[in-house]
Amino acid sequence: MPITPTAKIWMDGELVDWDKATVHVLTHSLHYGMGVFEGIRAYPTANGPAIFRLRDHVRRMFRGTRILQMDLPYSEDAVCEAIKLTVTENGLESCYIRPLAYLGYGEMGMNPIACKVRLSIAVWPWGAYLGDEAMRTGIRLKVSSWARNDPRSVPTAAKCSGLYVNSSLAKLEAARAGYDEALMCTTSGLISEGTGENVFVVRGGSLYTPPPSGAGSLEGITADTVATFARDLGHTVTEREMRRTDLYMADEAFLTGTAAEVVPIGSVDDRLVGTGEPGPITREIQDLYNATVRGTVDRYKDWLDYAT
Repeated sequence: MPITPTAKIWMDGELVDWDKATVHVLTHSLHYGMGVFEGIRAYPTANGPAIFRLRDHVRRMFRGTRILQMDLPYSEDAVCEAIKLTVTENGLESCYIRPLAYLGYGEMGMNPIACKVRLSIAVWPWGAYLGDEAMRTGIRLKVSSWARNDPRSVPTAAKCSGLYVNSSLAKLEAARAGYDEALMCTTSGLISEGTGENVFVVRGGSLYTPPPSGAGSLEGITADTVATFARDLGHTVTEREMRRTDLYMADEAFLTGTAAEVVPIGSVDDRLVGTGEPGPITREIQDLYNATVRGTVDRYKDWLDYAT
């Protein structure tokens, strides 16, 4: 989906013009992928733009930088305030927010110690990541031939820039084959996640999702939100190892992610999931998510941080 430029990007404590938010071609992270990013959304509400689960996203980013031994020169509070400022200064009622911690220009080579840790925050208007039609009717999913990164080789618990080569290859393969999205499995054939989303399977009224520790998937904040919704609605949610056949036999299935939000899965490898239409539990959760992020559900208002 194309990016619509906005007025300002926050870089290392200053708001700079969009076109001037540049880095040197020898920036360390550009060559070696040592960076940690987040995807966050702000939504329009009756009280102005509200950032959904801002603190949880920033905490996760700090956990990721700790894993990579990148010492951010800011506190969590300072980053939260910088994100709010960037949203406000760009005058956006709703937007996607991309903070990125990266290693700047310094020395070239595998040892990153001499490279300064930098931080940028960009915001821009962004619609449904997989498209409005996908939100209504569901997506066509393909199990990728590319295995998910193995947590014994790289830290899959970190939202690390370089690790997403894995996801991009899977996405490209699926798109060229005519599918909307790819599902990635571990090298032993266990379901992990989509290219940027967690996965839920519904069977017999209960929800199942892969355990991040075993599947190498990211601990999703939207996935946690959905699990909370499901339990509050009276459904059982279980972390369980699954294989692709669990999706083939599912009554319903859906993906979750900040960019993707809650997206029904209509088919997997050309096999219909259930009837092929979004199921009642998927719709129930999708509707509650859409209402919550827009500030109309009192029970979850603590998850909203107002930018103004």
